[in-house]
Amino acid sequence: MLKKWGFIITVIALVSASCSKYQKLLKSSDMDLKYTEAIKYYDDEKYEKAMALFEELIPLFRGTDRAEKVYYCYTYCNYQLNLLYASAYHFKKFAVTYPLSEHAEQCLFMYAYSNYLLSPIPTLDATETNNGINALQLFINTYPEHELVDSSNVLMDKLRNKLEEKSYLNSKQYYKIFKFKAAIISINNTLLDFPETQYREELTFLILKSHFLLAENSVKKKKLERINNTIDAYYTFVDAYKESKYLKEAQTIFTKVSEMRNDFKIKNS
Repeated sequence: MLKKWGFIITVIALVSASCSKYQKLLKSSDMDLKYTEAIKYYDDEKYEKAMALFEELIPLFRGTDRAEKVYYCYTYCNYQLNLLYASAYHFKKFAVTYPLSEHAEQCLFMYAYSNYLLSPIPTLDATETNNGINALQLFINTYPEHELVDSSNVLMDKLRNKLEEKSYLNSKQYYKIFKFKAAIISINNTLLDFPETQYREELTFLILKSHFLLAENSVKKKKLERINNTIDAYYTFVDAYKESKYLKEAQTIFTKVSEMRNDFKIKNS
């Protein structure tokens, strides 16, 4: 038991001494010492301690031969501490400030990658996802021969898939809440924006259903037009998906809408 308490007291003493040493370092006016210790903390992956020192050194070393190293390490401290908004900002600033640096290409990629990591799930706002795509495209355009271009394209595809899923979910939501005109417009926009979407068959069928439900519940003035739109949507669907799992339901809709058209013509002849 005494040995255990002795060990705990020793650990506490070492931690206190370490903290005291670091606090003295922060208050020190010896910038060379601060630089040396900041690099040590950085190399030892003690990024929080290193970052505080680098943050102080950045303005003091501006214009010196140490400025680039200090800012580079500071930028990576932000990234390692998961401060992604800050890391994105500083990675890009580094690439712009030091375009001839051996780290410029890497930092521009990390700017893009930080933005990629900020992209949320598809159901949330797409601003960060679009920012990620733009940042990755900037890297590709700036360094088209870089070895990370292929990786950038893979990341960009993942972000585009998020946008595709978001568009798909938004379109379906209009249908689910019975806003069929909005659903048709939204689905068509999704198909235009993502012509190779994996959801194309389902969305094309939902256009047919939306047209049908509009026609079924339509006022007389618009009924015939909406019936004809449904028939056109049916032919578009069956021409594209002859073996679709939705085919039976589509044919049922076609039978009903054909009867609706015949009844409309009889009543208005």
